[in-house]
Amino acid sequence: MSTGSAAARGTTVVVVDDAADLRALVRARLRVSGQFEVVGEGADGRQAVELVRAHRPDLLVMDVSMPVMDGLEALPLVRAASPGTVVVMFSGFDQQDLADRALGLGAAGYLQKSSSLDTLPAELAAVLASGSAGAAGIERPEHPHVEPVLQQHVERFREVFDDAAIGMATLTLSGRVVRANASLSQLLGLDPDSLVGQPYADLTDLGERGLARALTRVVDGGEDVVEFGHGLASAPERRLQATVTPVRDARDRPLYLLVQVQDLTRQREADEALRNSEQRFKLLVETVQDYAIFMLDVEGHVASWNAGAARTKGYTAEEIVGQHFRVFYPPGVQRSGHPEHELELAVRDGRYEEEGWRLRKDGTRFWAQVTITAVRDETGRLVGFAKVTRDVTERHMFLESQERSARALAEANERLKKVADEQARFVAVTAHELRGPLGTMGMSAGMLQRHWDELLDDERDSLLQGMVDSASQLDRLLTDLLTVSRAQGQALDLRPQPVEVLPHLQGLAVARAKRDPRAEVVLDGEDAVVLADPGRLTQAMDNLVTNALRHGRAPVRVQVTPRSRTVEIAVTDAGDGVDPEMVPRLFGRFATGSAKGTGLGLHIVRELARAHGGDATYRSDDGAFVLELPRHDVAPDSAVDGGTR
Repeated sequence: MSTGSAAARGTTVVVVDDAADLRALVRARLRVSGQFEVVGEGADGRQAVELVRAHRPDLLVMDVSMPVMDGLEALPLVRAASPGTVVVMFSGFDQQDLADRALGLGAAGYLQKSSSLDTLPAELAAVLASGSAGAAGIERPEHPHVEPVLQQHVERFREVFDDAAIGMATLTLSGRVVRANASLSQLLGLDPDSLVGQPYADLTDLGERGLARALTRVVDGGEDVVEFGHGLASAPERRLQATVTPVRDARDRPLYLLVQVQDLTRQREADEALRNSEQRFKLLVETVQDYAIFMLDVEGHVASWNAGAARTKGYTAEEIVGQHFRVFYPPGVQRSGHPEHELELAVRDGRYEEEGWRLRKDGTRFWAQVTITAVRDETGRLVGFAKVTRDVTERHMFLESQERSARALAEANERLKKVADEQARFVAVTAHELRGPLGTMGMSAGMLQRHWDELLDDERDSLLQGMVDSASQLDRLLTDLLTVSRAQGQALDLRPQPVEVLPHLQGLAVARAKRDPRAEVVLDGEDAVVLADPGRLTQAMDNLVTNALRHGRAPVRVQVTPRSRTVEIAVTDAGDGVDPEMVPRLFGRFATGSAKGTGLGLHIVRELARAHGGDATYRSDDGAFVLELPRHDVAPDSAVDGGTR
């Protein structure tokens, strides 16, 4: 689409990037320069091909990582569709290998999104003036206004990425390698530079469809962690485990993918070796144990006794011969008739085996492995029983300990996995919820400062509103993260005092209406006084109202109902309610049923409510989110007295 009204037609440009807000900034900057005219916009590689074929523009500015088809895959198709169009890759990846790959595919230049937007027209003009593909490489402009701490964090991230012992790579949304560390190159047996630009599917035995199914769960399905195993195209016998997580922008849209790869081949070999070692150990233990071997007559009385039996059971031959073998069993087993039943089974089947508790002469127990064999003469007549008893108490305790250890290890692994997943989500949410608003504020402020008089009124208003929205988003995110951190560390600073609920909520509704006139909040119910920190009450109610407006529809109704010991504040909206599958995890950290928000709001509401001695719940029958707080005149025993928690 053409922008500007009276400006003379300049160099025609098509801009392709899956971030609409960035396209708007680029479009405005190019129009202000007076050198360029944006004639088309697109969000993925396929649209880029269609747009250059339709418009035949002088210049195509195209992102690398996009859904459906990324920039590297689209680049040869663009060149074929419009050979006269100069292509400049405009990417957030600071990677010389990637730039070289793009130039090799026919791009005339590779520019970073982190460079100043103010210099973009000049940089594009320089690429056009060079007149040949490959004339411009990656640009790394200096940023004196960027805080040194942020620079250090970026460099530290790169060091961690490059030096990680685990294989790591960044991929475009369609699965093409953008950057790979040394560990991954060693796993794959390829030079890191040669990996750049290759489809990850070509390196594995998954095939294009197999990888696409996994990536679709992240890009389109909204999943934050996807794991899958695969072999190598060059060595199918090796087994690797890949974990893919998306890096998202401020609107929760995936920008690119981070894949971590582990080689499980040695682990499997080690597991097999461990099993073999345990088996050999078991056989060794069983071989060196002493055996109690003795004979019983047909009625079960002890007829003979060996030294091993004496050491195991503590009886001398003189003490035990002639007694019934039931004396070796615990009293309850004796009363049940189990010893006699063992002899019946041995007669029927020829032999009987079992393991169980047995008694020594001194009354101590040991775990016995028992074999009873029916002994017959040459005519087949039963003449007695041969009984072999082995003390395997140590093995039994070892196996029980192994089972307990295995259960404990499984529980620990599950806890660690949950912690790792939550930490990964925390890092992703924090980094990208911060990056988007900060980037928008910085670039918008720069454009307003340098081109205030050149911008149209609606462009200035749009940029200013974007800055206001970004600042509000940053403030809310930081407040939420700080509250969650303090709640987890039991360090919430609460200053409870009597608060009249309806007047307090009226002030909240007025403030909300000023921020967003479309956000209609209706208050109802009986006035009541709660014992609460006013600021924390405002935070909790603001989160509930924001949740209702974000996931439901206005008007939002707030009903205040005094109970015997608490005050119930119920928030409903005109939406369809919560998906039943989502209800059990509504108040968990980072729990969200859509791409909107961080998933911290309801968790914070519950933590604040419980810190006050109340609670936060969801009523499925009427779709109400209910905040319960202690009444001022009748505070529950668990209510806080003030200070910290």
